[in-house]
Amino acid sequence: MDVTQLAAVDSARAARVLDEVRSAALSGRRAPVAPRPVIGQSWERMLRGGVDPDHGFRSGLLSHEEVQRRRASSTLRHVLPVLREGLLSVADVAHHIMVVADEEGRVLWREGSPPVLRKADGLGFEIGADWREDVVGTNGVGTPAVTGHPVQVFASEHFVRSHTSWTCAGAPITDPRDGRLIGVVDVSGPLETMHPATLAWVDSVAKLAEARLRERHVRSLERLRAVAAPVLARTAGRALVVDRHGWTAAVTGMPYTERLALPKSVSAGIRWLPALGRCSLEPLAGGWLVRAADEPVTRAGTRIVLDLRQPRRWSVDVSGGAGSWARELSPRHAELLYLLAVHRTGRSAAALAGDVFGDPARTVTVRAEMSRIRRYLGGLLEHRPYRFAENVEVDVLLPDDPHDLLPHSRAPTRDGPRTYATGPRAHP
Repeated sequence: MDVTQLAAVDSARAARVLDEVRSAALSGRRAPVAPRPVIGQSWERMLRGGVDPDHGFRSGLLSHEEVQRRRASSTLRHVLPVLREGLLSVADVAHHIMVVADEEGRVLWREGSPPVLRKADGLGFEIGADWREDVVGTNGVGTPAVTGHPVQVFASEHFVRSHTSWTCAGAPITDPRDGRLIGVVDVSGPLETMHPATLAWVDSVAKLAEARLRERHVRSLERLRAVAAPVLARTAGRALVVDRHGWTAAVTGMPYTERLALPKSVSAGIRWLPALGRCSLEPLAGGWLVRAADEPVTRAGTRIVLDLRQPRRWSVDVSGGAGSWARELSPRHAELLYLLAVHRTGRSAAALAGDVFGDPARTVTVRAEMSRIRRYLGGLLEHRPYRFAENVEVDVLLPDDPHDLLPHSRAPTRDGPRTYATGPRAHP
């Protein structure tokens, strides 16, 4: 059943059908039709997580001061005019509201039809509210943040009963510099305001916002390049100028690399970077001058800790004789590194494509992702086949519940202890 098409013709009937589907699914009975896959998978997560379908939970609102602090620090503030221009004029006429939440599901901005805003207040859809999926159930803010894709949630597709008179369509907004989620834009309203084209409309505006962020990044690199040119002209040896996030503006004495992995907390002085080894970092306006020492990158005695314990908070920590650093991981990078930790003898691009996508032919995508990973792990990863270097010790920290291990991954799960190690000095 295409619920969006049915709802466009007869929203009341569509709501009744979905109510039967929801009731059957929650009681374990056979449903008249299956829920849409994105909704069914969300319901399964809610049931595993213990979300109460009959009693909505409202966490405390953020204080006014905290909301203002998050607004001022969020990258979303740069694209708020784009979102308003693309969504608000139509949303107000169609009796919708526009909601913009940060990567943690906290509502930072909310505008639109005043009567609908008042109805949203009754649902707890307020400034500073927490609308993560594992807090308030399947919804147009939290579910797109989990899936990484636009999602429309109509009527009883909401997991919590008090939300079933509502319809919403949300799309994630990612940072084009690294693909990380920075927030979700959502258009919501009462049941009768639902339209099949709403999701495509919201997704298009979200992509326009991402394009605007990409333009800002390019302009910032151009400004940094103008600063870097005279500095590098006077610099001997290998050096490059990068912005505060590691994106390269200019290089000298070495091949161009698009991005350099920087420590989470960067400061001036002598540092060890995985791609270059021992370097000196000097601050520039808007970035860093990185001078590479002509010393080989050491791998012996290096330990890598892959931390997968917290959903969407995955990270890799590298430590060794030359220093230590940490980096948060995207879902795809966490998945690939986990596979390489399990298969220490290595995996070909085709094998990884089969593991990740169920399709060994998708090697181009795997090679592109592995190339990005090698930018920050450098010589700690080998290729042909892809594998961790022989002298590197790898530890993996696993969640208590195996179902929480990369929940959207096709990679093999592993029951057992929360920590296991691989490598030359590893102990079972």
